[in-house]
Amino acid sequence: MLSESDLALVNALQLRPRAPWSLIGRALGVGPVTVARHWERLVERREAWLTAYPGAAVGERLAFAFVQVDCAPGEAMRVARTVAGDAELTAVDYVAGPCDLVLHLVASSLEGVSRYVVDRVSGLRGVVGTRTLVAPRMYAEGSRWQVRAISREQRGLLMAAESSSSAGMAPRFGELDRDLLLALGENARASHAELASRLGVGASTVRRHLGAALAGGVIRLRCEVARSLSPAPVTMLLWLRVPPDQLERAARTLGRFPEVRMCAAVSGAANLLVGVWLRSAGDAVGLESEMVAKLSRLEIVDRAVTLRAVKLGGCLLDERGRIEGRVAMDFWGGV
Repeated sequence: MLSESDLALVNALQLRPRAPWSLIGRALGVGPVTVARHWERLVERREAWLTAYPGAAVGERLAFAFVQVDCAPGEAMRVARTVAGDAELTAVDYVAGPCDLVLHLVASSLEGVSRYVVDRVSGLRGVVGTRTLVAPRMYAEGSRWQVRAISREQRGLLMAAESSSSAGMAPRFGELDRDLLLALGENARASHAELASRLGVGASTVRRHLGAALAGGVIRLRCEVARSLSPAPVTMLLWLRVPPDQLERAARTLGRFPEVRMCAAVSGAANLLVGVWLRSAGDAVGLESEMVAKLSRLEIVDRAVTLRAVKLGGCLLDERGRIEGRVAMDFWGGV
C-alpha cells in the first residue's frame, strides 16, 4: 500500500485538486517544493493522477448507461482492451458476477447509447450477449470518494481557503468550457496562463470560466490512486431493489456510506446500482448487512467483484491499476 504521507497528499488533492502547493504543504506540515516533488514522484510511478470530467450540470444533457457484456470463453480481456479506447466509455471492468464485463457508457442521447451498443459492442468478435441498463439519474459519483488520510483540522485548513469568488454563478457549458475540460483532462493542475496559451484566449477569461465551471459543478476534478496500492483495493458492484417511492431516500442513505463511490438509478429488475470500494472482499458481508439494517425494504438482486479495472475515469489502467494512458472524454457531441 502507499505510505501514510502518500495517502495524505492524495487526500489533500482529492479535496483541493488545484490548490497552490504552498497551501497543500501548509496543511501537511511540509514545504511547497517538497510537496510538489512528492506529487511528481507519485505521478512518475503512475500510482496517482488527476483527471477531469463533466459534472452534474452537463450530465443532465447526457445519457448514461451500464452495459453488461457476456463473452465467449477466453475473450473477455481482449474485448475489454478493444473497447477501452472508446471515448464513449468512462470505465471498463472485468468482473466475477452476472456478466464478464461492465461498461460505463455516456452518450449525447439514448439514440447514441443504442448506436454504441448495437453497432459497436454487439458486433465485436467474442461478444455473445449484452444487456443495457439505462441510468436516468446519478446520485453519487467518484469525486466524493476519499482515502480519508488527513485530520479534521487539515481538512478544515484546506477547505477554508477555497475561493468562493464564482459561487452562485449559473452553470453553463459552452465551447470554451468544453475545451477547458479536455485540457484539464490532460493536466488538471495546469496554470491559467498555460491553459490560456493552449486555448488561444486571455488568462483572465480562463480564470473566470474555470472558476464558474468548478463552482457550478460543470467540471469535476478528481485525484485517483492505483487500486492495488490504496486502502480500499477491492471494487464491487451491487444491484439493489427498493420500492419506487423510497428510491430517493434510499439513494441519499446509501450515498452517505464512506465505501460508496457511485450510486445510480437504473432500469431493469434492480432499480439502483451501487459501486463500492472495500478493504477486502469479506467486508462486503458487513456492508450489505448494514445497508439492509438502514433500509429494511432493500433487496440485493445481484453483485459482482471487479477482477480487473481496465479503464477508470477515462484513463487506461495496467494490471495493478496504475495509469498507462488517457482517452479524452469528448462524448457529449454538440452539447
